[in-house]
Amino acid sequence: MREKLLFYIERIKAGRLQEMLAQTKWIYGYARRYWKAMIFYTLLGLASTVASLAASLVSRDLVDIITGHNAGALVSTFAMMIGLNVGMTVMNLISDYASSWISMRVDTEIKAEIFEKILVTDWESLTSYHTGDLLTRWSSDASQISNGVLSFVPNAIIYFFRFFSAFAMVIYYDWTFAVFAFLGMPVSLLLSRTLMNRMVNNNKRSAAMSAKMSGFNQEAFSNIQTIKAFGLISLYVQRLKQLQKDYIQMKLDFKKMSVWTSLILTTVGLAVSYMSYGWGIYRVWSGAITYGTMTMFLSLSGTLTGALHNITSLVPTAIGLTTSAGRLMDIVEMPREDYADAPEVEAFCERHRDSGVSLYVNRAEYTYKTGTKVFDGASFYVRPHEIIALVGPSGEGKTTMMRLLLALMPLQGGEACFCGEDTKDDRIVLSPAARQLFSYVPQGNTMFSGTIAENMRSVRPDVSDEEIVEALKEACAWDFVEKLPDGIYSEIKERGGGFSEGQAQRLSIARALLRKAPILLLDEATSALDVATERKVLRSISGDKSPRTCIVTTHRPTVLSLCCRVYAIEERQCRVLSEEEIRKMILDF
Repeated sequence: MREKLLFYIERIKAGRLQEMLAQTKWIYGYARRYWKAMIFYTLLGLASTVASLAASLVSRDLVDIITGHNAGALVSTFAMMIGLNVGMTVMNLISDYASSWISMRVDTEIKAEIFEKILVTDWESLTSYHTGDLLTRWSSDASQISNGVLSFVPNAIIYFFRFFSAFAMVIYYDWTFAVFAFLGMPVSLLLSRTLMNRMVNNNKRSAAMSAKMSGFNQEAFSNIQTIKAFGLISLYVQRLKQLQKDYIQMKLDFKKMSVWTSLILTTVGLAVSYMSYGWGIYRVWSGAITYGTMTMFLSLSGTLTGALHNITSLVPTAIGLTTSAGRLMDIVEMPREDYADAPEVEAFCERHRDSGVSLYVNRAEYTYKTGTKVFDGASFYVRPHEIIALVGPSGEGKTTMMRLLLALMPLQGGEACFCGEDTKDDRIVLSPAARQLFSYVPQGNTMFSGTIAENMRSVRPDVSDEEIVEALKEACAWDFVEKLPDGIYSEIKERGGGFSEGQAQRLSIARALLRKAPILLLDEATSALDVATERKVLRSISGDKSPRTCIVTTHRPTVLSLCCRVYAIEERQCRVLSEEEIRKMILDF
């Protein structure tokens, strides 16, 4: 017997109960911050319940007064009845307003915190999730948590208080009516236990389907140009219709379960109500109670049944909350980036602001989680006023090296460090906090919607218009910006809309230059420019008086003559190319 008991205990620990307890603990971490709001909400609910019970007593007296033709007390009792109803209405309005205000505040605070946590989550771990899934988790799941944080515990207290206070009144005035209050309880409990696992699965299916729909819509709207260009309109419409069909089928499955559950509970509720009516009529005819008391009992019976159903509804609510918590925990409990050395990095940057920063990568190693080994002992260096290039065919690791330098992915072996121009004694190692040493221009169009000036000031909020213009000139972007009707205050549409890819690249370069970071990373950042403009941009960067250190990745060897050194990424290492190899690459291009 003891062995069986231990076996079942272990099954419970390893199963859904343990998971729900962990998720509940996670939710509690947010709930405890808002204990004052929860107490306020609870007190309003308790006050409304007390007023409702008092109204039941007054309604009893009112019926007895009418049936007894006691006109003397009729006016005062009727006035009391009106006052209680008005009071309950006012309290309900206040409760609804306070609940909405607090819920919105909690919702925005939780979403802001989760948004920040997502941004500092390990980059490679985060990329395993579709952006549509991330958006669904951040919006829908976070909203469910924020609503639950405020209402679940207060509602549980209010529902139990409502049930037991109404039950106590029934016991006090006529205990026989209490029997009817419990007739529906076994059915409700049995349904809750039977439907619990189904509710868990349904919530997970619903969340997964919502994420799938969101991801599909986000990708489709972001790639309308490609869909049109390849004539994929009918294909995507059919895909959407299939997703909608699957979504409708899922919802219908849920609805069937809901209909059967509601049918059973409604049938039980009606049976209990009619039995209460019958018993009340019998008690009145037998002279055991008055008409007013019977009216009160029928009202309390409805209160008891409603409170019991509300208590039962806490089960699916809890399941929904813990399911959402689990989906958010998957994200926010992934490895975090460590910014503990930020003050040290800032001080290092300030010490070498005028002299510049050197970067040394020594025997770097990295393997993706898929098992693909990208680097195995890769080494290179670059000093202030130098431009170096990383070249090689697609897929050899140029962009991966950029991500490693930005600490988006941690080195798994070797070392990368920053030093002053003339000494290696003052040095710091690569870390997420060290990103402040970099200005970065990635592949593709990375401009945000807003004005050109807003994009520029995103990296330096206090920069002047004159400095923006100077950076645009340095990036060879001013020649087209000055022709715009609103100049630097011209609007950029989503994903750089309104500008050619080459223009958007030059704007991105200007933004990076404006940051004035000691190291500039250009990841295929000039791929959309013609050769002449590309060389002009790089000459402008190299001719800058600031002690900038520049690293370029490129497929196009036409700019290699401007570089101090060229490293070929091959066989998972970085090899310095000779002048003869560089000339041959340029001639073969």
